[in-house]
Amino acid sequence: MANNTSYKPNEGKREEFRRYLEKTGVMDALTKVLVLLYEEADKPEDALAFILNALSRQTGAETTDDLKAQVVELKERIAQLEADNKHLSESAVVQPAEKQRSSLKPADDEVAEEVKEEDKPEISESVEEQSVA
Repeated sequence: MANNTSYKPNEGKREEFRRYLEKTGVMDALTKVLVLLYEEADKPEDALAFILNALSRQTGAETTDDLKAQVVELKERIAQLEADNKHLSESAVVQPAEKQRSSLKPADDEVAEEVKEEDKPEISESVEEQSVA
């Protein structure tokens, strides 16, 4: 059976990867975060969460705690909007077709009156023309 603890990566690849991490700022960021953790008087129970949040703050991204708080806030907002929607839906009265027609009749009557008024001069003019002839 092979012993995995004796495996060592190629020294050249290892050095190349270390230079890559230094060049991209990963080594510096990790070092700063680990120093922060080391200097913490009250060590956090979840060191990984501390590291994630510290890295997030360094990069300017929102921390997981910020995102969790935002999710809770948005869920509350959704619940409030759903309650408002339900309340508005229940309070809206759907009118039967007859009531809708009756509510349209005044407008229809106005249109009919306008049409009658427009037709009256033509009718009276045509009556006058017939009586003259």
